[in-house]
Amino acid sequence: MRIVVLDADRSQADLICQVLTSAGHACHGYQTGKGLLANMRKDSVDMLILDWQVSDMDPAEVIHKAREKLPENGPVMFLTTSSGEDDIVAGLSAGAEDFLVKPLRRAELVARVQAQLRLAYPSQNGAEQLQFGQYVFETRPGRLLMDGQVLDVTHKEFYLALLFFRNIGRPLSRAYIHEAVWIRETEVPSRTMDTHVSRVRNKLQLKPENGFRLVPVYSYGYRLEKLGS
Repeated sequence: MRIVVLDADRSQADLICQVLTSAGHACHGYQTGKGLLANMRKDSVDMLILDWQVSDMDPAEVIHKAREKLPENGPVMFLTTSSGEDDIVAGLSAGAEDFLVKPLRRAELVARVQAQLRLAYPSQNGAEQLQFGQYVFETRPGRLLMDGQVLDVTHKEFYLALLFFRNIGRPLSRAYIHEAVWIRETEVPSRTMDTHVSRVRNKLQLKPENGFRLVPVYSYGYRLEKLGS
């Protein structure tokens, strides 16, 4: 899942992202509310984690504006240095689902984040088998079936296809695709990504007669569209 972190302390934001990346998520840190919201206008985000001491904006306003860009059930978690009641009540009243008190404990951070993501996206977390129409993704072995037949896809093609199906109708930027599929590869030539997308389109037969269409989004990335009812 794609998670964004807002913390004025860059080292803290980097630490949170390091922990969540190790847990299998794509994570980006920001030091200002304005910078975070500007990114959310351009890229899809599944979850927001923010420090309650936002430097340039009221944290409740950040949550309110972020809600306009998050998926309907996209969770928000806030961090506070105080276990006092005032900050906790303010954060939860502003619409956050959960909170953590600093200093953070890594295992607790991952457990709390995973719990919120399971609640928000029950069909996308912890499941060994995900079905989208005639396509079935078996996540443990990394096997993909179409109409009951196993498709010959590589590891990256499997996760690229799953990324598109988990985000049907949402435009995905090249940067987001890069982070989600080529996690540890710092530079991926544009042609490499385009080739993988083309292979996914062909191997899964993503064409109108099968109910799906994988299309480029000019100067941005790609979008998988579901056609018909």
